Amino acid sequence: MSRGLLEVAVLHARDVPGCERGGADRLSLAVEGEGEGRTPDLATAASVIRATALPVRVMLRLNDTLTTTGGEFVRLVGLGEELVSLGAEGVEFGFLDADLEVDVETCRALASALPGVPWTFHRGIDRVLEPARSWRHLTAGLPGLSAVRSGGSPQGLTHGYDDLLALAEADPDVARLLMPAGGLLPEHVPWLLRAGVRQLHVDVQVRPGATTRSYVDADFVRSWRLILDDAASRSA
Repeated sequence: MSRGLLEVAVLHARDVPGCERGGADRLSLAVEGEGEGRTPDLATAASVIRATALPVRVMLRLNDTLTTTGGEFVRLVGLGEELVSLGAEGVEFGFLDADLEVDVETCRALASALPGVPWTFHRGIDRVLEPARSWRHLTAGLPGLSAVRSGGSPQGLTHGYDDLLALAEADPDVARLLMPAGGLLPEHVPWLLRAGVRQLHVDVQVRPGATTRSYVDADFVRSWRLILDDAASRSA
């Protein structure tokens, strides 16, 4: 049986103990903002990374759009290098072009500027016009890409679950990269794992009251750990 990967969204070092005690495998760090959030300040990133032995992936995003400029790109490369030097295991980013397709050129350039650094394409994938075509771009092989966080719809899994599950069932390369996120429910997990998915992302589901005003709770994380492990054992 291959153990599924449970990634938990954190906002600061105070979220770390609940993740560790609950059995998370990896942390995802961003500051709150429109969409996927933005890059945290380096002090926040350093405090989270120092507080845990778990791998931490940090958002690389400087504005609330899904595009970037040449000047921003240079800053993103520098930030990525600094985050890795601080101990980040990887980074998260994702760009679309003017036609709302995956901006393969920009994503490849940023990944190539951070050689050997694994990265996650964030939920910008949920805003493309042609999901099947965009997924083909991603599964064709971008350097370092190891996960694509998606809810199947801009509204998340509440609206996109069925389409996302069908996509994973039809293409093992999609299932390999897919990290369902955005309203994940316990009842989704067994079906996703049967389709070959092995990575899950949770955020407010592991916070009391489902609000970022509370800290990540170890018992809530542990419940997702058990759900994932049970589904993985049944789908092996």
